[in-house]
Amino acid sequence: MGFKKVGAVGYCWGGWAAFQLGGKGKNLVDAISVAHPTFLTKEEIDDVAVPVQILAPETDPRFTPELKEHANRVIPTLGVEYDYQYFPGLAHGFSCRADENDEKEKRGLERAKNAVSGWFGQMLQGR
Repeated sequence: MGFKKVGAVGYCWGGWAAFQLGGKGKNLVDAISVAHPTFLTKEEIDDVAVPVQILAPETDPRFTPELKEHANRVIPTLGVEYDYQYFPGLAHGFSCRADENDEKEKRGLERAKNAVSGWFGQMLQGR
């Protein structure tokens, strides 16, 4: 199809996998987007080498406040594009298991979908 760039998106444990694909020396993807990542470590955050977007809910026992703070402190120093979006009032799983009858969850789900689409539209320009 002629594509020259590829991105990876990961939700929950898929967020960990996306960071693996975007790690230093891997050269497997050109950009990643993750929402409420699970199993992610500080070392994996330190190792990211491609543009990264993180969609983070307020309440998340897996992507803890400590990991959020670490990502926001370290990633901007790595020389890669970085987009961190915070979703107040939402919890782990909001971007893939939202209750569409709950207006706040529905808005968060839509915002996350639009954020990912926009991110890859910017980061994967040019085929």
